[in-house]
Amino acid sequence: MRKLSELERARLRWRARRGLLENDLIITRFLDQYEADLTDIDVSALTQLFEMGDNELLDVLLARGEVEGVYDTADIRRLVAQMQKL
Repeated sequence: MRKLSELERARLRWRARRGLLENDLIITRFLDQYEADLTDIDVSALTQLFEMGDNELLDVLLARGEVEGVYDTADIRRLVAQMQKL
């Protein structure tokens, strides 16, 4: 399995920055724990997830809503479940 380069990790963390502090905290905790083990598929799914609006993303991360539409993929659901457990 290929490891993310320093540049790829920096880009992912920059892309993960959100307008809501709560999203930042959840995503940062997730990246702190799992960043070294992320696959290209995970990074692709996270990049897609980060396209959600801040409020919609927060609802999903706090289990007040479900991923829907283009975001409803097995990879995104798996990563959201990991974030919800932290």
